[in-house]
Amino acid sequence: MTTNSKMPNLKTTIFTIVNELARAHDAVNLSQGFPDFDASPELLSQVSKAMQSGHNQYAPMRGILSLRETIAATIENLHGHRYNPESEITITAGATQGIFTAISAFVKKGDEVIVLTPAYDSYIPAINLNGGVVVPVALSSEDFAMDIEGIKEAISPKTRMLIINTPHNPSGRIFSKNQMQLLQEVLRTTDIIVLSDEVYEHIVFDGKTHQSVAKFENLASRSIICSSFGKTFHVTGWKIGYCVGPKYLIDEFNKVHQYNVFCVNHPIQKGLNAYLQEATTYLNLGSFYQKKRDYFLKAIGPSRFKFAPSEGTFFQLLDYSAITDDLDLHFVERLIKQHKLASIPVSVFHANHLKNKYLRFCFAKSNETLDKAAAIINKI
Repeated sequence: MTTNSKMPNLKTTIFTIVNELARAHDAVNLSQGFPDFDASPELLSQVSKAMQSGHNQYAPMRGILSLRETIAATIENLHGHRYNPESEITITAGATQGIFTAISAFVKKGDEVIVLTPAYDSYIPAINLNGGVVVPVALSSEDFAMDIEGIKEAISPKTRMLIINTPHNPSGRIFSKNQMQLLQEVLRTTDIIVLSDEVYEHIVFDGKTHQSVAKFENLASRSIICSSFGKTFHVTGWKIGYCVGPKYLIDEFNKVHQYNVFCVNHPIQKGLNAYLQEATTYLNLGSFYQKKRDYFLKAIGPSRFKFAPSEGTFFQLLDYSAITDDLDLHFVERLIKQHKLASIPVSVFHANHLKNKYLRFCFAKSNETLDKAAAIINKI
């Protein structure tokens, strides 16, 4: 019997391939975006306490109200926009589930979705699965800034959604206030929904400020924001995040959410809410990861790779154009097999697998791991 696959051209993700290769060759792994150090003991204690206190049955579909209230207060304090915790916030099983649910809730067959590339690899399959048409608009090749004119030109009567991501994976760039204001003006007279992936919202460096869509009235009124507790608190295996947006969008979001997830881990929600009462738990993240970035970049200073320091996220792009003419996919494979170092080729983040000379490295690692990686990088 044939499966008549809905996604016949979709293959195993590069992250799975690279991680399997890295394990097979015992490589230092700076590919996938997760830390090799543990979460805060206080957070673990709060979750354990919630389990011991009996919070082990289904949570409400939207998430526990106390956590939604804390999220609403946090966003208002940081960005000046108030979301109603009763009707405009939903706890999700990670940001990727939130992204998939948002796309599924709004994108119909034939709808166009503008995706700024390079882009996180889950966007395009979700669009395709829902019958949408991907319209890629490349970020600037120089500094990964938004191409506002390119977005204008890409808009058509069929445009249903625009997906943005800041701080940006894989580039580590942050969209500026001016770029966001220009985007707001471009969209003002349209009915386009914005899906704003802000999972690295608290990981921003060098005194810069994360420009959430929540800061801009005409963007906030048309946007769903997806965020991640896993990325924020070094607990990616917990798969918990949240989505916020105006009620008319979250109502539609929840129509899908209630049937593909229903609800999210109850004791973890309780533990996170208790932990979030101290704002330093997330306000200090930028300085924590900036030290990691600086440590890594200083360590690879003698190398032949070129780089502009990451502005946010825990990723650093390295330009290998001075080293080899290899395609990035081939170079990544060679680095794993010959040098025992794993990274991610940036071409996979482009809708058309655009050729370039960038590799993405994750510096959310212990100094010992970064030292091992740097020793290899400096010999290439």
